Amino acid sequence: MKIGLRHIRYFIAVADELHFRRAAVQLGVAQPALSRAIQHLEQELEVVLFDRSNRNVRITDAGRRFLDGCKGIMNSVEHTIEDARRVHHGQIGNLRIGYTDMAIAGVLPTLLKAFQVQEPRIVLQPHHDVTSRQLQKLDEGVLDIGCVTGPINRSGFEQLPIQSEKLICVVYESHRLADRRSIHLEELAHEDFVHGPTKDWEHFYSYLIPLCRKSGFIPSIVQEAYNSAGILGLVACGMGVTVLTESSRKTLPNGLVPLELDGVTERLQTVALWKTDTMTGSKSLFIDYLCRKSREDGGVS
Repeated sequence: MKIGLRHIRYFIAVADELHFRRAAVQLGVAQPALSRAIQHLEQELEVVLFDRSNRNVRITDAGRRFLDGCKGIMNSVEHTIEDARRVHHGQIGNLRIGYTDMAIAGVLPTLLKAFQVQEPRIVLQPHHDVTSRQLQKLDEGVLDIGCVTGPINRSGFEQLPIQSEKLICVVYESHRLADRRSIHLEELAHEDFVHGPTKDWEHFYSYLIPLCRKSGFIPSIVQEAYNSAGILGLVACGMGVTVLTESSRKTLPNGLVPLELDGVTERLQTVALWKTDTMTGSKSLFIDYLCRKSREDGGVS
């Protein structure tokens, strides 16, 4: 059957106007060409769509039924075209975003929520993982953007700081230091520490270990847990102390006490990280959004 969108557009115009000349003017075509197109359509369908007379044009019952379907077709085509344009501009699609414990406990939820309001047709797919594994997944194309402990110096990647946090110490409530509001890092020299595995937490350790060395000791890590929740749970069991970022205050289990670290000015930075050779529309939109938020907020603090 040789029917195209042109025939459907022509038919809808005549059905709306019930006048071939006015429909031809609306469409910007010659009236004879319009009449031939409608005749061809009727021949292909083997139905009469319009009753014609010298004075008027009347749509038939078959024509009315056909009109309902044609309007649905044109609406579907218009939506499909608009969706294709939105995909091209990144306004429809999926965005796979990695995050660390520090990122999700800090500013990231607010950023994602505001972006979702701005771009509701982009599906956000957050994935929790440590920095080292996020870097691997970014290399493999499993993630679009990572929110990792930075800064990261890697060829082919760009980054944007999204969060900067102080470090704090966390002890259990019966610990000898629990009645203090703040301590110096060197006071932890002989303490047992609870932390993440060295391989998985290497980027966090790039902050912690140099700080401890400056204070004259290397932390003795006696227990390990994969994430911050596990670390804090072990500290609550009295198995040691830990040093984490200030965002961990929000999720402290009962029986734990946060302590400020006097004299420690270094701040742990979380950065959004992405590969520059795999830019999609939705990824570009999210990066533009992060850059705009950074300018509006005056950067991270």
